[in-house]
Amino acid sequence: MSVMGFGVELRWSVIANAAVSASMLLIMAMSSSAKAQTGAIAQPDVASIIAKSVEANDRDWDAEPQYDYTERDRDAHGPGTKTYAVTMVLGSPYERLVAINGKELSSAQKKEEQKKYDQMLSARKSESPEEKAKRVSSYEAGRRRDHEMLTQLTKAFDFTLEGEQTLAGRPVYVLNATPRAGYQPPNRDCEVLPGMQGKLWIDEASFQWVKVEAHVMRPVSIEGFLAQVEPGTKFELEKTPVNKDIWLPKHYAMRASAKVLFIVPHHSHEDETYFNYHQSQSSSNTSQLRSQSQAQYANSRPANP
Repeated sequence: MSVMGFGVELRWSVIANAAVSASMLLIMAMSSSAKAQTGAIAQPDVASIIAKSVEANDRDWDAEPQYDYTERDRDAHGPGTKTYAVTMVLGSPYERLVAINGKELSSAQKKEEQKKYDQMLSARKSESPEEKAKRVSSYEAGRRRDHEMLTQLTKAFDFTLEGEQTLAGRPVYVLNATPRAGYQPPNRDCEVLPGMQGKLWIDEASFQWVKVEAHVMRPVSIEGFLAQVEPGTKFELEKTPVNKDIWLPKHYAMRASAKVLFIVPHHSHEDETYFNYHQSQSSSNTSQLRSQSQAQYANSRPANP
């Protein structure tokens, strides 16, 4: 690859990441915005529906680290797939390859994956308290990053109730989300949001999200890069109940289109399916370990000069 080619790929990686972050932030903004709009929305039912979905989403968010699951990723460049067993190991998840194109691994491949797992486990068990805290804190930081930004996104969208439907055998409310006039993105991840609109299907009984869709409706420039995210960028999230009160993702798909230097087209595609959720064997002490590790890492960091 040439130097110019590498630079283009690097720029596209950042742009694609921003589009993915913005997509996930829109999902969460759809639920959180009601807190800021309760007094402004003419239809109080809309505010009530979304406010209750905030509570449901917060329960899901807190419970997610307590579950192991299986993840199947579709190859962005073809029909192939890779399947991983995702397990919580000493405070953070580990992805272990278990199948390729729907077929069980060969004996040699299983042996190699077991070797990788054993090395990982040995390394984590031998960590110092500071190293463990740093690893777990890094995992938690990734979870918190989008969640903490919700307070900055409460004014990003307006919501209207389109009606009621039946989806996946469940009665659902259908809400439309459109950008709020005058919204100013506070950072790069949010810069796509003013150019997006979406739709949210909320279960009438549990106020859980059944499905979310969003798409870019006009070109949006990314600050700091000679690039813009193009119409055609879209994503879809579906959730499923894993017990009486908790719903977690079952499918996420994203297609991103952009132009680097406003000329060179680039495209990205993600398609992930999640299933076989079950309580993690380490879930009984995961929350305590996360809290302890975060505190240890914070205390071990040098003070800012």
